[in-house]
Amino acid sequence: MDAERMKALLKRNREHIVADDRYKKGMEYRRAGKSGLALSAFSLGFWHNFGSTDMYENMRDMVFAAFDNGITVYDLANNYGPTMGAAERNFGSILKNDLHEHRDEMVITTKAGFPGWRGPYGDGGGKKYLIASLDRSLKNLGVDYVDIYYHHRPDPKTPLEETCDAFRRITDSGKALYIGISNYGEQAGRMLDLLQERKVPVILNQVQYSIFDRRAEEDGTFAFAREKGVGVTVYSPLAQGLLTDKYLKGIPEDSRMSRNASLKRSVLTEEERAKIAALNDIAAARGQTLAQMALSWVLRREEVSSVILGASRREQIEDNLSVCTQFTEEELKKIDQIGKI
Repeated sequence: MDAERMKALLKRNREHIVADDRYKKGMEYRRAGKSGLALSAFSLGFWHNFGSTDMYENMRDMVFAAFDNGITVYDLANNYGPTMGAAERNFGSILKNDLHEHRDEMVITTKAGFPGWRGPYGDGGGKKYLIASLDRSLKNLGVDYVDIYYHHRPDPKTPLEETCDAFRRITDSGKALYIGISNYGEQAGRMLDLLQERKVPVILNQVQYSIFDRRAEEDGTFAFAREKGVGVTVYSPLAQGLLTDKYLKGIPEDSRMSRNASLKRSVLTEEERAKIAALNDIAAARGQTLAQMALSWVLRREEVSSVILGASRREQIEDNLSVCTQFTEEELKKIDQIGKI
């Protein structure tokens, strides 16, 4: 980050006052299934750019930008970092130092299921792990409860019944108000049935979904949502940045792909770049950026309660909030022809 940008960032954070008009900026609030909980159509995701190697002042600026624009949902997990737990600790610090008076305006979510610490009790779906992980998360975040606690993935070594019983105990304790599942695929229907049989307040199914990733249309995710009365939260709606214009001319130095980690350079073939360019043309004809159109395309589905935004700076958050979920049949047909290739 250049010196001038850093100077402006520090000044903006130092002078920040929560926007009084944050609920008058057009943010839509959607019900999480048939529950009484409303979610902002966009959530701020902490998967990347909120770890121990990232700039704290930039994190603050992004959280301020989200909250000031009516984003109420903050999506974390026990393993988000690096290091594990760093994203929770950083958000907890921002909450404590800057936004503690507004905790009741926030839906704070976290997850457990992937490795959270060393040893045999640090991942999976067992009761010991899920309860211990939530206690760690509450300490990291500096809160008494989270609004939504997700199981991050199914555990083939643990009976679903045990995982459900753990969530029953957790919600009875008041440490989580609602439960969600994530990455369950075709097992989602069975898991939702078991949770509902135990009267666990399960309200959300979090999945990966985008123009380039249609598995949620094929594995019953949306059908389960309608049948079971749960909402859907979507992560990677921009396919980790592929559904933006940033890769049309190459790989920017500060991009996720430049690090060759979760988004590999090998993905950006000439064929993929041509698809991105074609989608960009459709977006331009709609008066949108490609990112705005890709987000609008996800939000066009009534089953979707919230879409998780990943960002590396405040401008990305602000730019992506302009959506129009109305598509013509011709636009949808063209998008399908490109996205499904």
